[in-house]
Amino acid sequence: MIPEMPGGVCTPDELMRIATVAVKYNVPLVKLTGGQRIDLVGIPKDDLPRVWTELDMPAGSAWGKSYRTCKSCIGDAFCRFGLGDSMGLVHKLEKRYRGIDSPGKMKLSEALVKDVGAVAIGDGRWEIYVGGAAGAHIRKGDLLTVVDSEEAVVALAGRFMQYYRENAKWKERTYNFVPRIGLEKIRAIVVDDAEGLAAALDANMQASVDGAYDPWKEAIAPKTANQFATLIPVSMES
Repeated sequence: MIPEMPGGVCTPDELMRIATVAVKYNVPLVKLTGGQRIDLVGIPKDDLPRVWTELDMPAGSAWGKSYRTCKSCIGDAFCRFGLGDSMGLVHKLEKRYRGIDSPGKMKLSEALVKDVGAVAIGDGRWEIYVGGAAGAHIRKGDLLTVVDSEEAVVALAGRFMQYYRENAKWKERTYNFVPRIGLEKIRAIVVDDAEGLAAALDANMQASVDGAYDPWKEAIAPKTANQFATLIPVSMES
């Protein structure tokens, strides 16, 4: 069970709620994850609806083939070496794309070694990298383009992700997809709109954004009476 924390940021109230729930339900393991979030591990299935209700936080989408998380440095608000509002950008990316499904999981930021990354270079400009990896496979991301606003990062990141979603093989991560298709072709389609696909890619992504939902809302309103029951009562009476 992982609540959403864009860029690892949460409020003191949210942190207190997590601690309160962990104590109340005797959560076996509370772990800081590599994705800058807090993982509550080992909660019995029967307790899930009550835990999510009391947490009152969106789910972190830490499962399946989907957009997972967006990590961030602390940015220019609190770091004298910062060149851009990294945490603000992460918030925009995560709020828009959380829960979007895809052929393979998508992880953002940690800019040079994730599926999509953005690096502030000053004066409101950002470099966008794609196709990086830093897990079982190691690959430095490729520089897709340089843009002059956070809004452009969000838009082009979404367009790239949609092109990937429509053209990747099942379970193919971006670190294989980008070299297979070729960076120049991807740049021509996603950035330059050389094949006239940009509007359709943007529209298709918007349709997916509009259709995305928080699956843990079902914990509050289960689809069936026993959806979160460990044992289902069975009557032996004939």
